[in-house]
Amino acid sequence: MTPVLLIEDTPSLQMVYESVLRGAGHEVVSAGTAADGLAQFRAVRPRVVLLDLVLPDRSGLELMRDLLEIAPEAHVIVITANGSINRAVEAMRGGAYEFLLKPFNEQRLLHAVETALADSTRQEPAAPTGPLAGFIGGSPAMAQIYDRIHSVGRSMASVFISGESGTGKELCAQAIHATSPRASGPFVPLNCGAIPSDLLESEVFGHLKGSFTGAIADKPGAAAMADGGTLFLDEICEMDLNLQTKLLRFLQTSTIQPVGAPQPRKVNVRIVCATNRDPLEEVRLGRFREDLYYRLHVVPIHLPPLRERGEDVIEIAEDALSRFASEEGRAFTGLSEDVKALFRAYGWPGNVRQLLNVLRHAVVLNDGPLVTREMLPREFQPQASAAPAMPPAPQVDAPLAGGLDGLAGRTLAEIERLVIEESIARHGGSVPKAARELDVSPSTLYRKREAWNRG
Repeated sequence: MTPVLLIEDTPSLQMVYESVLRGAGHEVVSAGTAADGLAQFRAVRPRVVLLDLVLPDRSGLELMRDLLEIAPEAHVIVITANGSINRAVEAMRGGAYEFLLKPFNEQRLLHAVETALADSTRQEPAAPTGPLAGFIGGSPAMAQIYDRIHSVGRSMASVFISGESGTGKELCAQAIHATSPRASGPFVPLNCGAIPSDLLESEVFGHLKGSFTGAIADKPGAAAMADGGTLFLDEICEMDLNLQTKLLRFLQTSTIQPVGAPQPRKVNVRIVCATNRDPLEEVRLGRFREDLYYRLHVVPIHLPPLRERGEDVIEIAEDALSRFASEEGRAFTGLSEDVKALFRAYGWPGNVRQLLNVLRHAVVLNDGPLVTREMLPREFQPQASAAPAMPPAPQVDAPLAGGLDGLAGRTLAEIERLVIEESIARHGGSVPKAARELDVSPSTLYRKREAWNRG
């Protein structure tokens, strides 16, 4: 059995970690300095290293780089204090397998070590760079994303996905879950922008019957439902600041306390979150907690916009066309060359989501066999070809199809829907941006759209 190498300079902590690991059947070799740790590493060539980032003779980050240069296949689990999350982020970027944030319990320690040992013994071949389930396209930009997903999937580290609206952030989160040791566990998505702030705490952490007006039964929150799996928090920057504080506590303690519950309870959840905003800008503006940002932003993944993915736009369009034609009973066989050229040149402010909507529009209203320019929505027609990819907001006196003349004869509900959909489209499909323009909560728009879809 290859021992676990523990490099920890505090004698009391070294004894505790050794006791926990040996009690679980692991052989342990310990060192109290960077120099001793490097010597032990060369001597025993461990598969897994537990490394404190604060050592008396040298930076733990520098030591980790030397260890990985000697044996790139080694799995280094870094240990850091609560106030040094930025060091953990730097370590993950430098090749660390996982990090443990002090204080942590013995279950968390054993889980990290045993996962690393199991992963190191599989000796898997290099991860393929081809598309993962749900993704389409092999552009260089996406090949890097696939590699990153395969790499981070094995880890327990929190992942922060960013990218414009419609780039596939939830798809990315599902792929991370599917390539992780938690793949057999639940994947629970929660859109933080779609839930009113006064109900969001209950949706995340749950509530007990009678804990507030309307709580007619116990409700497990998303965090409890994701126990043993992955919790995906979409539009994380829409979360209320008060709830951000509770989320930070949850991440630090791995405990949840449903609304009205007398005692907290432990859960084992991996967090993946996403936003279409610039999270650092949100921190600067005081809308997102800096400490929460650093706790979540351990492994960042930025999804490229569709306009930067080259021929992927054609692959995605042809795949969507085939699916939609089958669903709608249409006889489409492909895209005309004119449409292909148009799609390559278009800016796609709404990204993949907009492309899918365009193809669905063409299939529903036409019979084929080729998608031609005349079948596309008005922004693709010649008279609209000179318009920018992201049209500017219209003037107040000319919003929709000829002002009041274009609204004559419509009901108030129809006018409301037209204004909302126009605003969402103008912002590339971003509901939060449209909500800010219309001065309403994003959850209001999500609820209205859901009602329209049900209708």
